[in-house]
Amino acid sequence: MLNFVNIKGMEVYTNLLLKLSPYLALLFLECIIDVSEAVSQAEINRHLELGKECLARGQLADALSHYHSAVDGDPSNYLTYFKRGTVYLALGKAKNALSDLDRVLDLNSEFTPARINRGIIHLKQANYDLAQLDFYNVLRGDPYNAEANDYLQRIDPAKESKRAAEYYFGHNDYPNAIHLVTEALETSPWASSLYDLRAEMHLANNDYMAAISDIRSTTKLQSDNTEGYLRLSQLLYKMGHATDALKNIRECLKLDPEHKECFPFYKKIKKVEKFLTEAETALENNEYTQCISHSEKVLKTEKEITNIIFEGKKLLCSCYSRSEQSTEAIQFCTEALELGEDVNIYCDRAEAYLQTDMYDDAIRDYRQALEIDSHHERAKEGLGKAENRQKQSEKRDYYKILDVKRTASKKEIVKAYRKMAQKWHPDNYTNDEKMKKIAEKKFIDIAAAKEVLTDEEKRRQFDMGEDPLDPESGKGGMPNFHHFQNFHGSPFQFKFHFN
Repeated sequence: MLNFVNIKGMEVYTNLLLKLSPYLALLFLECIIDVSEAVSQAEINRHLELGKECLARGQLADALSHYHSAVDGDPSNYLTYFKRGTVYLALGKAKNALSDLDRVLDLNSEFTPARINRGIIHLKQANYDLAQLDFYNVLRGDPYNAEANDYLQRIDPAKESKRAAEYYFGHNDYPNAIHLVTEALETSPWASSLYDLRAEMHLANNDYMAAISDIRSTTKLQSDNTEGYLRLSQLLYKMGHATDALKNIRECLKLDPEHKECFPFYKKIKKVEKFLTEAETALENNEYTQCISHSEKVLKTEKEITNIIFEGKKLLCSCYSRSEQSTEAIQFCTEALELGEDVNIYCDRAEAYLQTDMYDDAIRDYRQALEIDSHHERAKEGLGKAENRQKQSEKRDYYKILDVKRTASKKEIVKAYRKMAQKWHPDNYTNDEKMKKIAEKKFIDIAAAKEVLTDEEKRRQFDMGEDPLDPESGKGGMPNFHHFQNFHGSPFQFKFHFN
């Protein structure tokens, strides 16, 4: 194409020739126009050739770019529109493809490939009457066209499947209705209306995940489907998937920032999703106070959607259980389980029961978890621990002996040991033979508790319900007493009496 400077120069030169000879000026202009058209056509041909090469390499986006340039260069060439429409079809952009094929047939109504392709698009979109019209028009000029005849044969069965699906749906026969509309979709996989219809059937059949899948398909088939994104977000939120719901409502707002339904719904779920995410993060970081605070905000914000309330109470169950606030943990775990069964909630409540030595309840919950998932490692390990602790409760409990929590650090255990050892040293009871015997027994237990709880491996065995000092276990024995010899800087001198 000639640039602005060349055009201005051409005008000056032409004006000069007009003064000298009108004939020479006319001849000059004709030559310039011929050269300009030749260059333009050469450029169009180059884009067409490059587009063809890109198609051969499977580079559809690049091919489309070249065909755009070719169409811009020659808007009257129906073949160029057809080539671009073919690329649109390959990219799944049916709306754009239809536009190009309509233009092809405006320019050349007898171009059969364009009419067949347009009929195929109409068939795949379940526009059965328009598809039928295109294929009939092809057969009017070419009665034996195999492709047109083949596609024409598919229209009536698809129409009948759709009609029968609507009939069964109207009579609440959802399995048959879903089966029939699925048959229609095999012929018309680009039909957003059929996916919408099947989504309604799935919802009526209480199959929310299948409905979500179909609505998601409509958002892919229709680029401006704000209603689809809204429905998708609402369903996901109703199922308790706040993060996914937020992503989809944002897609609605991208299409229409002031959508009268999407915007207020976005404001609500953004708040709930924020609280849920912050609670989950706090739980992962063992920040239980923050976890509890954010989970409570979820329940204050959402009072209607059962699955969101369930998520909030499930988090409170975990937060309270892990922070050893057993009473609150049992309360919220129980409330969560009233809304829905969950393996981890049973395990969290079982842990809370163990914290309060309610062994039968803990065992029951672990077994309930294993009924849901027989391979759940936490539940299997927990059940073994609870059963062993129940047996262990009939014997020595080293944590109780030192009066420390099961989560106590080694430093806290040593401190508690020193306090208890000082209190129950037998030398404190030399004037009371009965109390001295009691003190000797307690002193032995205190020594055993320190030996087990300050040894990492022995403590692990005890936490799993096995007493490493129990002779019956094959690993037990009497504790070592060498560490008593210099308690607080001076030796203890006492005799043990075991009779």
